[in-house]
Amino acid sequence: MEQNKVTLIDTSSWIEALRTEGRVDIRERLKLLLVDSLAAWCDMVAVELWNGVRGDYEKKQLAELEKEIICLPTTDEVWYGARNLAQKCRNTGYTVPSADLVIASCALFHGVALEHCDAHFDLILKIHKKVSSK
Repeated sequence: MEQNKVTLIDTSSWIEALRTEGRVDIRERLKLLLVDSLAAWCDMVAVELWNGVRGDYEKKQLAELEKEIICLPTTDEVWYGARNLAQKCRNTGYTVPSADLVIASCALFHGVALEHCDAHFDLILKIHKKVSSK
């Protein structure tokens, strides 16, 4: 993760940071991004988080986060990029979750860093870099 750069935070990292037993390193990175107003997500991440929220406390916590987080637009170009990433991954023999394709495409389109703890993103970004450098 780059310092002083807007960072799209994937659902996997939000979950780790919000869990009481979650990874401290991720919690600290997200805290710094929030303090520096560099934390971002996209609608796909917000939907995934709202889909998993339980109880009034978590709903309140997520609603408060929404006030502080930059929401990167999921434009037509982002959707087109997600389709291209899907094809690139499929052409190399991998099928990855559609939501991860949209989130990765959003980060790439907006030129922001991507904070995650999900191996799918490493694979998607590796394939994207490899195919794009040809």
